[in-house]
Amino acid sequence: MTDPASHRDLYPVPEERAARAHVDADDHRAMSERARNDPEGFWGEIGRRLDWMRPFTRVKDVSFDLDDLHIRWYHDGTLNVCENCVDRHLDTRADQVAILWEGDDPGRDARITYRELHDRVCRFANVLKRIGVNKGDRVTLYLPMIPEAAIAMLACARIGAVHSVVFGGFSPDALAGRIVDCDSNVVITADFGRRGGRTTPLKANVDAALDNEEAAERVDSVLVVRNTGDEVAWNDERDRWLDEELARVDGDCPAEEMNAEDPLFILYTSGSTGKPKGVLHTSGGYLVYASYSHELVFDYHEGDIYWCTADVGWITGHSYIVYGPLANGATTLMFEGVPSHPDHRRFWQVCDKHRVNLFYTAPTAIRALMREGDAPVKATSRDSLRILGTVGEPINPEAWHWYHSVVGDGRCPIVDTWWQTETGGILISPLPGATALKPGSATRPLPGIQPALVDADGRVLEGEASGNLVLTDSWPGQMRTVYGDHKRFGETYFSTFKGCYFTGDGARRDADGDYWITGRVDDVINVSGHRLGTAEVESALVAHGAVAEAAVVGYPHEIKGQGVYAYVTLMEGREGSDALAKELVGWVRKEIGPIATIDHLQWAPGLPKTRSGKIMRRILRKIAADEADQLGDTSTLAEPEVVDHLVKNRRTAV
Repeated sequence: MTDPASHRDLYPVPEERAARAHVDADDHRAMSERARNDPEGFWGEIGRRLDWMRPFTRVKDVSFDLDDLHIRWYHDGTLNVCENCVDRHLDTRADQVAILWEGDDPGRDARITYRELHDRVCRFANVLKRIGVNKGDRVTLYLPMIPEAAIAMLACARIGAVHSVVFGGFSPDALAGRIVDCDSNVVITADFGRRGGRTTPLKANVDAALDNEEAAERVDSVLVVRNTGDEVAWNDERDRWLDEELARVDGDCPAEEMNAEDPLFILYTSGSTGKPKGVLHTSGGYLVYASYSHELVFDYHEGDIYWCTADVGWITGHSYIVYGPLANGATTLMFEGVPSHPDHRRFWQVCDKHRVNLFYTAPTAIRALMREGDAPVKATSRDSLRILGTVGEPINPEAWHWYHSVVGDGRCPIVDTWWQTETGGILISPLPGATALKPGSATRPLPGIQPALVDADGRVLEGEASGNLVLTDSWPGQMRTVYGDHKRFGETYFSTFKGCYFTGDGARRDADGDYWITGRVDDVINVSGHRLGTAEVESALVAHGAVAEAAVVGYPHEIKGQGVYAYVTLMEGREGSDALAKELVGWVRKEIGPIATIDHLQWAPGLPKTRSGKIMRRILRKIAADEADQLGDTSTLAEPEVVDHLVKNRRTAV
């Protein structure tokens, strides 16, 4: 594997990029220095990028002490999130497109201007009020990627209701559990969802979820969007068609005045053990940070067409499809489909069709498209693209190079972003115009973010080092609590290393001070007393020309303690063989060293992934450990049949 240090000067900041960018290298240094020396002054200035009903006079009140754990930003100010995302743009860009929508099938699309968005949000908000939703109530959204998803989120924000978006790929049981946990009394769904040429019975799933007695006791109303028009079961006492309700209200809905620390949304994250955590974000600090980070990381300029390919069911969709871009007055593209439907040119055809300038997707999608070769990409122009981004997991250098050279024609900077549901926005990322790029590195923290590396005993590691990634101070977008369980919030994030927020990730910092995310700390394998990062082995495997994608996990080994188990997906046209398996084992040993010897390599036509593209490594660990009967919840998998294949063919190569 190529020495990361050798990437140091491969991609310096082009002069034309620095000239255009909001922030150049000198600005980055100056902003970071000011944030360290005067955090309240720095964040106070950033906070004034929003319109406040009552301006804040207090910036920050934070304690990471478990006995008095609290996080408050701009906490004596009031505002309305929806007003900042919609109303304040009406004087200057009412007729600009706010939301571009691209349907699952080519030819199905829509353009919604800020003026139209304002009207639709106000009417939707009035429907919610009409059916009894009040400030502080929790509203569950279970919707496909259609404009109504963003409109419903903004409508909740307008009246002070707290939305809980549940990804449309979740099972009825998962949906019921989230309804119960946040005590939601309204569910917004659609008859069916479309994705990849298939339909999903969303209304039927809601009905099944409400067969759960605890969920049914809470939910008074189910609002249903007519999306496909197909017939669905109906409960006259509970179910309401959205279009019929909209016909009963007008477009006048004043925005509710909200304290900066009033809840905006709850978003559930799944762990390998225990029930999902309801991550709670509040109104003022979250929106400040989402808009700030969107502008800096994507170097957003007025008139840019911005496309994040995520689903609003995940935090990426919240921060970088809806709230961040709209707060900045951008045109944000929502995509209902998948990159392979109707064929593998789709992403790039959409970029050409809508003249997309800023493109943000997952490394998983990039690797899947890379597997299909260059031809689908080269069949399109992509000349409008200016910046490419990645999100969800570290991108291996080989995929980075393909993304940069083939998709971006060697002219588009790549922003490899690191952040979490809990952080609310991007924390570590290159800034176009300010940061020299290193393939595979998230590079530097955004100005105002204070990361550190610590060892197992919590000692801060200086200079070039590897360790546990923590944040030593707060930032406005940080989550405030686990909904209904503040004790769990403290135990999960603040008990491991005193006085710090523990991210759960490992990282290394190189001689230049740039960060390389090595993955979850529990994705480190202890082989005969040596710690081996799974991301490092995966990158080595993918560097081989035959490999499209790889996932590596540890499994119990009677001699080594833990062995290395690799799942390998080959490039299109390549077939697995004993000879190739042995070649790959030798390849990794040569790239990393004998400690990285793969004990078992299994051919995998696909890997178990969530609909958002994240590989579910806990499932791979269970299969490797021969514990396929203990897989747990698999409701979020995009292709459940992949797991069946992997279980059936366990340990078939070496």
